Amino acid sequence: MPPYAVPALLSVLAMSLLSVLGAVVLLGGPRARAWLPLLVALAAGALLGDTFLHLLPHAVAERGGFDASLAWGVLAGLVGFFVIEGLLHWHHHGEDVHEHGPEGLHSFGWMNLIGDGLHNLIDGMLIASAWIVGPEAGLATTVAVALHEIPQEFGDFGVLLHAGFSPRRAILLNLGVACLSVLGCLGVLLVHDAVGLERHLVPLAAGGFLYIACADLVPEMRARARGAALLPIVLALLLGVGLMAGVHEVVHSAAAHEHGTGPDQDHDHDHDHGPDRGPEPGSDPARGTPSGPGPGGDR
Repeated sequence: MPPYAVPALLSVLAMSLLSVLGAVVLLGGPRARAWLPLLVALAAGALLGDTFLHLLPHAVAERGGFDASLAWGVLAGLVGFFVIEGLLHWHHHGEDVHEHGPEGLHSFGWMNLIGDGLHNLIDGMLIASAWIVGPEAGLATTVAVALHEIPQEFGDFGVLLHAGFSPRRAILLNLGVACLSVLGCLGVLLVHDAVGLERHLVPLAAGGFLYIACADLVPEMRARARGAALLPIVLALLLGVGLMAGVHEVVHSAAAHEHGTGPDQDHDHDHDHGPDRGPEPGSDPARGTPSGPGPGGDR
């Protein structure tokens, strides 16, 4: 089993458990729900930070520059997430809200579960791809997606209650649908070696995260960022970006510690193995002395 498989699977399993958190927030009363605007801003900052500090820099480094294929990948993510979201919400907003299913439940509740399942499947694929890239991208993407999932699961749970599901059934259905992220993760882990899937999914993730942050979360923030509420929301947004920068520092510090290097060691290493990394031209490596002709040598 490759080393990135375990953290990738643990990440998506932890993500699945976040589906229960939406119920906790909603059932916690108005005081718990008052934190939601700040969570939305925090999630937006984390998604933007992950995109610009981890995913895009890796994709650019892998290609040796921001080439046309990377640009098309990011654009495909933006447009693709827009189309998926439009298709999933079209039936929900176009149907008669009084329409009930066979169990006396509003049909938009089932449609919401289908949409949430597809969303979780894609999340699992993106998280797995990020862990294949490396621990920094994997951890940052997991944190960013998790912060986005908290307010989203709150909304999903509220939709199911409005559709007529009991709280217990809504929690179990949300948890079951959330486990589809594990399937998405396993799918990427199984086939990526054959097709290099993460090379294509990382730009798609960057474009998708940009869409979610700018099209879904920023309008929510803007609607609430009025008067005294503006400063806390801006601070939460910056905190989300700061979390992604912190992930970079934590991962690189851990890697330096694991390899026994640090600022001082790196300095010594550069001092010992600077530009003079081998024998000088025209020298004898075995004797460390010039091998060219001496005063009495042949010319």
